[in-house]
Amino acid sequence: QAEDGIRDRRGKDFAADMAVYAQVMAEDNSEQMGRLRRNVMRALQEDVTPRQRECMLLYYEKGLNMRQIAELTGVDKSTVSRNIKRGESRLRRCLRYGAEQLLAPRE
Repeated sequence: QAEDGIRDRRGKDFAADMAVYAQVMAEDNSEQMGRLRRNVMRALQEDVTPRQRECMLLYYEKGLNMRQIAELTGVDKSTVSRNIKRGESRLRRCLRYGAEQLLAPRE
């Protein structure tokens, strides 16, 4: 159950970060938002390793806990945790870079 508390806290932190990011980006037009969505999808395919992507999708999309993911993928629970954390870090870095590009004044 402690793991679920950690998951909830981290998931909420990540969701809160994404909500703030979305709010900042809300003033942008649909073309820019579409470009951002494409870049996030591209980052998931190109910048996150296949194992990180798999763990993140099982964790966030399917709602499995780290123990369940570890059993499913045949790796240690700490490895699952590292994969998720590193995948999140890579996505944040991509989003941060993308936001800077979208928010930069155009000449």
